[in-house]
Amino acid sequence: MRLASWNLLHGRSLSDGAVVASRLADGARTLAADVVGLQEVDRGQPRSGGRNLTAEVAAALGTAHWRYVPALVGTPGEQWRAAVDDDDEQAGPTYGIGLVSRWPVRSWHVLRLSPAPVRAPVLLPGGGRQVRWLPDEPRLALAAVVDGPLGVLTVGTTHLSFVPGWNGAQLRRTTAFLSALPGPRVLLGDLNLPPPVPRLLTGWQVLARRPTYPATEPRIQLDHVLGCGRLPPVTAVETPRLPVSDHRALLVELAG
Repeated sequence: MRLASWNLLHGRSLSDGAVVASRLADGARTLAADVVGLQEVDRGQPRSGGRNLTAEVAAALGTAHWRYVPALVGTPGEQWRAAVDDDDEQAGPTYGIGLVSRWPVRSWHVLRLSPAPVRAPVLLPGGGRQVRWLPDEPRLALAAVVDGPLGVLTVGTTHLSFVPGWNGAQLRRTTAFLSALPGPRVLLGDLNLPPPVPRLLTGWQVLARRPTYPATEPRIQLDHVLGCGRLPPVTAVETPRLPVSDHRALLVELAG
């Protein structure tokens, strides 16, 4: 059982700043995950060629079980509005999170999270020390109740706020949301929180302890895999450097 969290940076490579479809597919095939939670995902954005990145990851993994949910309509850092549940591909360019499963999905569930009311400093990708004060964006969590090899399992993904304190409150809301779904449960995501904060805030089991950011020489763990309930033991943890993103993907292999 291979579960992964992967912040895509909208499919961008740090080597040349380009968004190339084959690189995204190569990264997905390298992960070879049974379920992968995706963050910083584009659909219909000019900067990523107008493509649906979640659908491309699903195609590379050879599965039809996937869902993308927009957090905002427009382009981050430019003009945008908060997305609503009725926004579809006709809404224009969107940005959000996705979940792809090789296992059949019984049901999908979405939790929308409000942005923080303040601006906060954000380190820009690219390996430098450039910082911008940015307004927060709306966030969300996406969960799938799947039929895994050992039975029913709930897997969720999220990308939380970069605003300290606000992201902790969002994490507690997310784990409460997942706790109402069938167990056991796993949360895959870019939580924008370092260890041991996620465990202290939620009491959930930490399934992986590895630095994931920045991708070139990871120094801090922002991407996490947390578990709740009776899960098989962890047999391997990997943080491969993939052809896209400023984060390392975080992959956990469970027995079974």
